Amino acid sequence: MAQHTVEKIGGTSMIRFQEVLDNIFIGNKSEEEIYNRIFVVSAYAGITDQLLEHKRSHKPGVYSEFCDTDSDWAWADVLSETADTMCQINKALFTDEMDLQIADRFVLDRIEGVRSCLLDLQRLCSYGHFQLEEHLATVREMLSALGEAHSAHNTSLILYRHGINARFIDLTGWREKDNPGLDEKILKNLEGIDFSKELPIVTGYTQCQEGLMSTFDRGYTEITFSRIAVLTQAREAIIHKEYHLSTADPRVVGEERVIPIGRTNYDVADQLSNLGMEAIHPKAAKGLRQSDIPLRVRNAFEPNHNGTLICNEYCSEQPCVEIIAGMTKVYAIEVFDQDMVGVSCGYESNILSTLMDNKFKIVTKDINANTITHYVSGSLKKIKRLIGRLQHKLPNAEINMRKVAVVSAIGSDMQVPGILAATVSLLASDGVSILAMHQSMRQVDMQFIIAEDDYEKAVKALHKGLIERGLGIIETDPQNNKSFSICD
Repeated sequence: MAQHTVEKIGGTSMIRFQEVLDNIFIGNKSEEEIYNRIFVVSAYAGITDQLLEHKRSHKPGVYSEFCDTDSDWAWADVLSETADTMCQINKALFTDEMDLQIADRFVLDRIEGVRSCLLDLQRLCSYGHFQLEEHLATVREMLSALGEAHSAHNTSLILYRHGINARFIDLTGWREKDNPGLDEKILKNLEGIDFSKELPIVTGYTQCQEGLMSTFDRGYTEITFSRIAVLTQAREAIIHKEYHLSTADPRVVGEERVIPIGRTNYDVADQLSNLGMEAIHPKAAKGLRQSDIPLRVRNAFEPNHNGTLICNEYCSEQPCVEIIAGMTKVYAIEVFDQDMVGVSCGYESNILSTLMDNKFKIVTKDINANTITHYVSGSLKKIKRLIGRLQHKLPNAEINMRKVAVVSAIGSDMQVPGILAATVSLLASDGVSILAMHQSMRQVDMQFIIAEDDYEKAVKALHKGLIERGLGIIETDPQNNKSFSICD
C-alpha cells in the first residue's frame, strides 16, 4: 500500500509562505512526517492574473495585451511589471543576499526568455504567411508556466536552506525540445525518486502534448496534482486552501457562523465545481474518483484540523443540506419562439453549438414548450457577441438577456419530503423573489435563480434556515420507523 500523499498548495496560501512553512512543510514534524509527500504548488496570488488576465475583473495581463492588435508594445510593459512583482515577492522571502540573487536570476532568465520569444513571434507574424491567432494558445501555455516555476523554485530553495532534501521538479518544459504526453512527462520526471528521503516540489503547470491551459484553462494545476496522485498511487490527495471547505462562503455568511463540512462525496464536489466554488476541478476529481483515492481539503492555516474528506462511498447518516453555495455574474439567455413547439431539440442544438463554439460555461438551463433559457457565466462583452450570433442563427426568435445569480443548497442525501417548499418559504420570508428553480430527481441539490442584488441575502437566509438552526421538518421512514430532519 502506498505510504505517500500528494498535496497541492493554492496561490492565496503560497503568498503567506512563512505560515505555510510552519504549518505544512516543517513545523514540529518528524523526519518521517516531512517526507513521503509530493507537493504541487500554484503561482503566488495575483501572478497568473498579471501574466494572463484578472480572473474576476478581466483586467488585461501580458497575454491579453499581446492579443490586442491595437497596441504592439503594451504587453512588454506589463511583462516588466510582472517581473518587478515577482522580484518583490523574492525580496520578502529571502533574507540571505546570495539566495535572493539566485531567486531573482531565475525569474529574470525566464522573463527575458519569454520576452525574446514574443518579440520574435510578433516580428514573424508581421509577414502575411504567419497568422498570430494560430500561435496564441501556445503563448498562453508559455506564460502560464512562469508563475508556477517561480513559486516551485523558491519553495525548493527555501526548504533546502532549512535542511530539507527538497527537489525542484520543473514540468514546464523550459528550453526542452521534446513534447511528451502528460502522464509520460510526470513519470519521467519522478522516476527514481525515493519519496521517503526526498521531498519533490512540482510545478503546477505541465507542458505536454495535450496542452493543459488549452484544455483545462486555469484549472491546470489541479490536473497536474490529480495525475501525479493517480500515477504514483498515492494514499491520499490533499489540497491546502485559504479557508476550510465550509457550509457556506465565510466572506458572505461570516467566519463565526460557518463550520467545516467534515465529510462529503465526489458528487457534492461536482455540484460545487459547477458553481465555480471548486473543491477540485471536475476533470481532476474524475481521476481520483476512478482510482478510489480520497481527497482531503484542509485549511493551510489550521494545521491541527483534519479538514474535509471527500470520497466515493460517503453519504450523510441523516438526509440534510451540507453546504450553501452559489455564484454571481451569471447571465440568463432566454430564447423564445412560438414555432419551437414540438421541435425544441433543433433549437437547443443550435444554441448549444453556439455556446460551445464560444467556450461558455453553462451553469444550468430550463426549457418549456416555446422557451429555452441557458444560464451562463462570462463577460458582458462576450455575452453581447453571443446574442448577436444566436440572433443570426435564429432570426425569428426573441432573445432576451438578464444578469442574475444562482444560489444552491447541496448535500449527499437531501431526500426529505417538503424540503423544496420549505426552502422557497425561507427565501420568500427574507424578501427574495425566485426567478426560476431546479431540483433533480437525484436529490443532491436545489438551485434558485434570483436577482443578483439578492445574492448575499439569499445565501445568509438559506444557511441560517437549513444549516444553522434547521427547519424542524420531521418525517418518518415507514420501513424502520426512524425519524430524521433536514439538518442535524
